[in-house]
Amino acid sequence: MDKFSLDATDIRILSAVQKHGQLSKTKLAEIVNLSATPCWARLARLKAAGLIRGYHADIALDRVCDFTQVVVTVSLTHHRKADFDRFEAHIRTLDEVTECIATGGGMDYVLKVFTPSLAAFQELMDNLLADELGVDRYMTYIVTRHVKSAQPNLARLAARPGK
Repeated sequence: MDKFSLDATDIRILSAVQKHGQLSKTKLAEIVNLSATPCWARLARLKAAGLIRGYHADIALDRVCDFTQVVVTVSLTHHRKADFDRFEAHIRTLDEVTECIATGGGMDYVLKVFTPSLAAFQELMDNLLADELGVDRYMTYIVTRHVKSAQPNLARLAARPGK
């Protein structure tokens, strides 16, 4: 994927949107320390370039309903492209899987799974195995509490080394 050329002001705009979500033209300009019209034009350019994928609310899920969250590591039996493609296509269809990352090392994938109960989670895993997706083994980790959940610090990530 090609990197988009960004300057410090672009990074400030992206950081503000990442932290606060959708903002009024005036509020964004105030946070970024830029006049409103050029700030809004830059935001439009960043959106058009596909750098902002969307805006999301951080819902207090525990105040809405009971649920079980499980982190699952998965290793496939075979490591051919077709095996990975088949597994990933199936995972994309499961609403309970909110995040799936492919990893190097001992496991092939790490999944974040939300279900209404532990029994529902086990049913999901039984179905995953029954679908013959080439799962060799999996390990489950029941989430007991969240210690930290945050977006990466964009300004630090985008900073050039040595500066």
